[in-house]
Amino acid sequence: MTTASDLPILVVDDYSTMVRIMKKLLKEVGFDNVDDANSGTAALEMMSTKKYGLIISDWNMEPMTGFELLQKVRADEATKTLPFIMVTAESKQDNVKAAKQAGVNNYLIKPFNAAVLKVKIEQALTEAAAMA
Repeated sequence: MTTASDLPILVVDDYSTMVRIMKKLLKEVGFDNVDDANSGTAALEMMSTKKYGLIISDWNMEPMTGFELLQKVRADEATKTLPFIMVTAESKQDNVKAAKQAGVNNYLIKPFNAAVLKVKIEQALTEAAAMA
């Protein structure tokens, strides 16, 4: 059984300040095994060499958006059930709906705190385990 501190998490965000904030919040809620990628492309490269237990990705990135990363993760047989949380500053219902249809496990709208992050992670992991 993987414990929280052992669960390998990949944070994907092109904004280094947000990566630092996310890593700090993850540490606060007990997650220590955290890598980061500054683009969807870099995330896919990292995923080809390491097995992650959770992806937390920003929606708005260039050249590959978090939504496009989600689609690629879901299209790959090896990662199609990988828990995936989308993070965005926008609460557009169309985006939330599109992400759900594409297979996102949870959705975080900025700003959020450690307690909210922990609940969203627990929900995503539970949902993904039920679907596996």
